[in-house]
Formats: sequence, structure tokens, C-alpha cells
Amino acid sequence: MAIFSGTKVGPIIEQLLKISAKKRAKVKEITLDMANSMKTIAKQCFPKAIQVTDRFHVQKLALEALQDIRIKHRWDAIDRENQQIKQARAKNGTFVPKEFSNGDTRKQLLARSRYLLYKSPNNWMQNQYERSKILFAQYPDIKVAFDLVQGLRNILNTATSIQTAYTKLAHWYKDVENTGFRAFNTIANTISLNYRSILNYFINRSTNASAESFNAKIKAFRAQFRGVKNVEFFLYRLTTIFA
Repeated sequence: MAIFSGTKVGPIIEQLLKISAKKRAKVKEITLDMANSMKTIAKQCFPKAIQVTDRFHVQKLALEALQDIRIKHRWDAIDRENQQIKQARAKNGTFVPKEFSNGDTRKQLLARSRYLLYKSPNNWMQNQYERSKILFAQYPDIKVAFDLVQGLRNILNTATSIQTAYTKLAHWYKDVENTGFRAFNTIANTISLNYRSILNYFINRSTNASAESFNAKIKAFRAQFRGVKNVEFFLYRLTTIFA
């Protein structure tokens, strides 16, 4: 395992090129995010390796676009409620927000829907299912965006070949264009620009899951000590515990 300080392309390439070309040629596949710096490093240091865009980075972009739509509605709901409170006070009255059938106010509905939008419907609890029905009835655009996220997830889960995935992604791209959602159009364009490495996922279905899990363990381990002073001893402990 190699650990580098920082993420600058030059120093990382310099260090990796110290590994013999014969050994680097044995690397057949590299999973990475959509950062151009990582692609440059992979291309120069491991020219024979297939680059695979990690599926979870693709899904994350779609989820962020969905949450962006929810958050905009939440800010609108907060502004509306603040105005209603001011109007009530101007008349020496008290504003009582309307509650939906599950007991949520509009502001609460939008805040509490955050986590259910990350899940597939078959993983919802009963209260999340009830909240989703109200949310989607009140905000049809959130329902459309949620369906786009689920559609992308379904492609990544079920497509069995590059050809099948390519066709399904083309249909998904068209669905995105038809919605007119700016955030999703940005994602669709990002996928279009990275489609080759995204489609490479369907060769071996490789992901960064193990690397991300290891990274999370390192961060949690470091947080226990509120920082690291002796780097060498820290790396020794890491290799002893996790290697």
C-alpha cells in the first residue's frame, strides 16, 4: 500500500513511475471517481489498465441533484412560514401551521423527507411510506426527480452488459432532458462525458467500496486521537490493526 501526501498530480506520478513498468503493466483495472487528476495519473502510470468510474460516485451525483430540489422547496416553505408569522403578529394573532395527515407541517415534511429519498421504496419504514405519499402529492417535481434516481440505480443494478447499459442510459438521458431539471441535466452531461469509463463498470462490476470503507476506518481511527503527530507510528498502527 502506498500513501501520498496531497493530491497533486505531478508528485504522485513521479512516485508511481518509480515502480517498474513491468509491474505497472500487470494492473488490469482501476476504479476511480470522475476527477480529471485521477484519470491523468491512471493513464500515465498504468496505461494498460481499464479505467472504471465508481458507480457510487455516479449515484451520489444523482442523489445530490434530488436533494437540491427538496432543499429549494424547503427554503421556500421556511420563507412562506416566516411571512405568515409576521402577518399574524401584525394583527396581534398567532400563526398555527397546517399539519398534514401524518402530523408534519410543510416545513417538517420537507426536512424529514431527506433520508427516505436516499432509499429505495422497498426499504422504507411505514412512516416513511406515508410521508412519501404526502411529499410526492405536494411536490410532483420531487417525485419525478426521485424516479430518475431510482431509474439510474436500477440500470446500475440490473444491466448485464455494456450494450444493455448503453441503451438504458441513452433512454435515461432522454428522460432527464424531458424534465428540464437543470441539476439533472448537469449530471446527464457529466455521465455523457465519462460514459466510456462508466460503461466499463459492467465488465467486472468493480467498485471503490473496499477502498472507501478502508478510508472511513482510517478517518475514524484518526479521530479517536484528535489528530496525528507521529506519522510513522500512526502508519505502523494502521498496518498492524487493519492490514
